[in-house]
Parts: sequence; structure tokens; C-alpha cells
Amino acid sequence: MDIIQTFYDSLASQYDKLFADWQATTREQAEVLERIFARYGLDRSARILDCACGIGTQAIGLAALGYDVTASDLSEGELAEAKKRAARANAPIRLMRADFRELSGVFSETFDVVIAMDNALPHMLSGEDLDQAVESIAGRMGRKGIFVGSIRDYDALLEEKPPYAPPYIHETADGRRVCFQTWNWSGDRYRLVQYIIEDGKSLSVSKFSCEYRATRREELTGRFLAKGCSRVDWLFPVETGFYQPIFVATKEETGESV
Repeated sequence: MDIIQTFYDSLASQYDKLFADWQATTREQAEVLERIFARYGLDRSARILDCACGIGTQAIGLAALGYDVTASDLSEGELAEAKKRAARANAPIRLMRADFRELSGVFSETFDVVIAMDNALPHMLSGEDLDQAVESIAGRMGRKGIFVGSIRDYDALLEEKPPYAPPYIHETADGRRVCFQTWNWSGDRYRLVQYIIEDGKSLSVSKFSCEYRATRREELTGRFLAKGCSRVDWLFPVETGFYQPIFVATKEETGESV
């Protein structure tokens, strides 16, 4: 996991640059998640564990809505950034360092909702690591708990294995920011290089590298069902307004059918 820690520790102070307006994004994504929670019979009394919280993009937005939020991450750099941002937003969040493959070593309690957004699970580069992560996550879900995660649409991406992702171009106070990724494929794994180019009063380029395994929906569904979940639903951007496909694993049938 060293490459993952290095990637996020290095990126932590610049992660918000990947968004046109990070603070607005925290609010928008919290609203998307809240609508999903409601479909499964959950309200703001739900206790949430964000087990891949990063700098707090989802955790801070959910805490601002009044949820009881615990958040964890493997990256100390991102946790430090999340702590500062939560304090500035006056968002009460319990922050802990944890590998989401070993959550029971940090958390003894279970939660109504566990989340891992923004393509976190595909950092597991082997089936064994993914199995360990899914078992760990399922173990922190309450008896009627749900897990909400998001991944890239790898079912589509594996058809063509594109060498890059389209750039994001944001206007800034000093000029323009361009963010883009290159992807170097080897089978179902790829090395991602994230570039952040600041073209303002001066030109600066930042570069960060990490690895992923393109994980198909069928594989994730099967692994969650094998670890004690009764159902897995897939929700797509056209329906949710979120930028990636979202999947919801439930331990018991609850809420309305989706």
C-alpha cells in the first residue's frame, strides 16, 4: 500500500484543485448521498463511517447536514488536511487513521452506513486484497446497515482501455488550471499519473502517480454477496447526478426497492 499512501500524502494539499469549487462539491455530494440513504429507509439519525475519507469531501458535507460522522483514511497527509477543513467548516467529525482492509482493528462498533467514494476500492490490486477490504467493510455494517461506494465505469473502460482521461479546465483568480490524467494499462491494471497545471502569474506543474485495478461491477457485486450482504444495487450518473456509478450493498432488505 506504500504507493497509495505516497500518492495521497503528496496530493493532499492540492486535492481540492481537482474541483472547480471544492466547498460547493461537499454540499452537492452530501445531498446526493442523503437522497440515497433515504431510499434505504435512513435519515439523519444514521451513524456514518467514511472509511476512505481523503480530505473530507463527503464526510464534511454529511456532518454539515447533521449526521454523526466518523471518518478514516490510510493517508496521514489527507487526514491532517481533513482535520483542518472540518475545523474551518465547523463540522464535528471523529477522524481516525485506518486501512479499510483492517477496520475492526480500529473500530469495535458498527455503523448504519459505511461509505467509500471516489474510486477507492479499485486501489486493491488483487482479488485477495479486495476480498479482505469487502470483509472488513461488511464487518462494520450494522444488522440493517448499508454500504455506499463509487467506482469508475470499468465495464465500459475495459472495452477500449483509453490512455488518458479528458482534462478538467478551471478558471482561477490568477488564470487557468488544467487537471488531467494519463493511464498506462497492463491487463486489468493501470498506472495513473495525475497532472495539475497552474497557468497563472507563473506556470507550475505538479505530478502524482498511483495504481488501480479495473474492477467490474459483477466482481464487486459477487464479493459483497459472498461476505454477508443480501443485495447489491447499482445506480448510475443519469439517475443520481454523481459523476461515477454508485453501488449500494445491504445486509437486510430495508427501504423501498430501487
